[in-house]
Amino acid sequence: MKLHELSPAPGSAKKAWRKGRGIGSGNGKTAGRGHKGQNARSGGGVRPGFEGGQLPLYRKLPKRGFNNMFSKQYAIVNVSDLDIFNDGDTVTIETLLEKKIIRKPYDGLKVLGNGELNRKLNVRATVFSATAKEKIEAAGGTVEVI
Repeated sequence: MKLHELSPAPGSAKKAWRKGRGIGSGNGKTAGRGHKGQNARSGGGVRPGFEGGQLPLYRKLPKRGFNNMFSKQYAIVNVSDLDIFNDGDTVTIETLLEKKIIRKPYDGLKVLGNGELNRKLNVRATVFSATAKEKIEAAGGTVEVI
């Protein structure tokens, strides 16, 4: 097979309908836009959300809150969730994704101090809470901020 012999699967590629090309084309004169009216004009039509002059929904609803576009969203793990690892293991985002403790990596890993830890682990994360840091170090493990 050569490059010039390639063609799309039959029926998958449809020819564009050429508008306004004479009465014999079946789509001439008004070119499928009907007679007169706002949508028949060039540049005609209405913007998205326009409700014909009625007060639109986006103006009726109250403005609420504030979304910080620079905020970070962390994948959150509690100290008690780390108890499934063996002594001396290194815990990273990758290992947590493998064991399906977290679903997505987001902007990093945050370890919180809820629960107990009975294993000596090397934990590598973006953020640690103060209690999480204490509990990991109390169990003999190490904390590394990435």
